Amino acid sequence: MIENVRTAVVTGGGHGIGRAICRRLSKEGISVVVADLDDSAAQSVAKELDGRAFAVDVGDEQQLSGLITTVENEIGPIDLFVSNAGVGYGDGSAGAASKEGGLNPTDDRWESCWRVNVMAHVYAARELVPRMIERGGGHLVNIASAAGLLSQIGDAAYSATKHAAVAFAESIAITHGEEGIHVAVVCPQAVATRMIGIADDSDSMEGGFGGNDVDGILAPEQVADCIVEGIRDGRFLILPHQQVSEYFRRKASDYDRWISGMQRFRRNLTEQ
Repeated sequence: MIENVRTAVVTGGGHGIGRAICRRLSKEGISVVVADLDDSAAQSVAKELDGRAFAVDVGDEQQLSGLITTVENEIGPIDLFVSNAGVGYGDGSAGAASKEGGLNPTDDRWESCWRVNVMAHVYAARELVPRMIERGGGHLVNIASAAGLLSQIGDAAYSATKHAAVAFAESIAITHGEEGIHVAVVCPQAVATRMIGIADDSDSMEGGFGGNDVDGILAPEQVADCIVEGIRDGRFLILPHQQVSEYFRRKASDYDRWISGMQRFRRNLTEQ
């Protein structure tokens, strides 16, 4: 078991990376609470793991606060909270600033990405940080993306909000790390999930869009293993795709060159 972790909550736990994290934590002997907008999927995972399931829209502060309060009152203190739920729609016909999504229908992809990819992390921390400090500490793990360090070609809203998610995790770590709040932010590239068009339980490792499969697609289970290892090691930045570290270094060392390179990369993708 991860030290001092008895109860964990995983949002977006009904599918993909979230489901793999739930299963991995359960193997550690941790009691897992599965939260997902898809109630049937959450119930299925919870039944498999002898856990609890809750249907929650993490972009709604009242619902997320209610989840945390219910778990703490009925199950016990939350030692580990994994903010995994996320959305991405792709740029619409108007490009980077487009309101509509290019991959999935939505009234306003920017608003949706902001609520789920950023504010859900804020809402969780707003509710949990005071509780965790009072009882001596806890773990917050925020699933962002390599797009939060680099950029996702063809999805400006996703890239911008994942950057914000990374920055918020940094702020929580800086502000509350010395009060016992252990923060990790996870920044994978392509993972074999529905987000890149690979269905749950598919044996396929082929997919991706916008070149996000260029360094290989990882299985959700591989990402979950990296996360548990990172938590044990006390790392802030967890990179399932190790190449991201070098890309990030190159970006920081020469931003103009990096932008030019990404422009060429985008051009090559669109000309295929």
